[in-house]
Amino acid sequence: MIIDCHGHYTTAPAAHTAWREQQLDAWHAGASAPAYPQISDDEIRESIESNQLRLLRERGADATLFSPRASAMAHHRGDLATSTAWAQACNDLVARVAGLYPGTFVPVCQLPQAVGAGSEAAVDELERCVAAGFVGCNLNPDPSGGHWTAPPLTDRSWYPLYERMVELDVPAMIHVSASDNPAFHATGAHYLAADTTAFMQLVQGDLFADFPTLRLVIPHGGGAVPYHWGRYRGLADMLGTPDLATHVMRNVFFDTCVYHQPGIDLLLSVIDPVNVLFGSEMVGAVRGVDPTTGHPFDDTLRYVRAAGLPAADLEAVLAGNALRVYPRLAAALRSRGAGVAN
Repeated sequence: MIIDCHGHYTTAPAAHTAWREQQLDAWHAGASAPAYPQISDDEIRESIESNQLRLLRERGADATLFSPRASAMAHHRGDLATSTAWAQACNDLVARVAGLYPGTFVPVCQLPQAVGAGSEAAVDELERCVAAGFVGCNLNPDPSGGHWTAPPLTDRSWYPLYERMVELDVPAMIHVSASDNPAFHATGAHYLAADTTAFMQLVQGDLFADFPTLRLVIPHGGGAVPYHWGRYRGLADMLGTPDLATHVMRNVFFDTCVYHQPGIDLLLSVIDPVNVLFGSEMVGAVRGVDPTTGHPFDDTLRYVRAAGLPAADLEAVLAGNALRVYPRLAAALRSRGAGVAN
């Protein structure tokens, strides 16, 4: 089995996206948001079958962890109440996708967040979603949208959420949203800088001493981290922290959303394959065809297979690590084949 750990509903029906703008317009006007639109199962099928499902089948993967569109989380827009309503709407839509294609699209939830708002709403939504069959969550380390006004991930203000994640045995993917800062392109700068920043926050702190079973996935190949591994090992030594292998890497994992062969080769040669999960973020940040190869940039399965890993390591990257990091995933995959359109 091949499990893609990083998929987003980037092709959600237009009515869903339009409602978000109507909701924010109403918030700015001090009015109530309109009712959420009726979206049919056929509209969902149309949005999925010609996009993510088609590519899963063409490229050879079996299942994807599927969450709301990351760039649309936009925690910096509106307030906590609008963020909560938006998260619920997004998660409910993803749950419908998972219900139509059980075991192929496995739901991961968006959390309501706002700078300075605490974790209570995020905990409540996490509990609601896990009860509905979600296997993990996406956590935005910068709900300010590129201005970095939130405390680091090691700050105790995050602890109520971590405590509940541990109790529910679900991991988080550390994933920022859109950039509200014109100095930072969202996917080209903000995403990769945030991945790198999150890792360095974990190096500087001691989060996993308090939460030894907490699991965090840093996407996009870990940002700059694997490609400057010596820098981070050296900084850990200068800061007097334990070796990265014990201080961070028992709890932190990277995905393979790196869009060329040399990058994947370097990732898998520097980072122990036990810490790498296959991911593609297809129909996401980079959707074009690489003119030097003739293949889509985001067909990362092709790169992973060509990286020359031993068979056991390849199996771990393609499926075994995801099953270990997301313990609730195995039960969700047992429903594979039960859906009307699988």
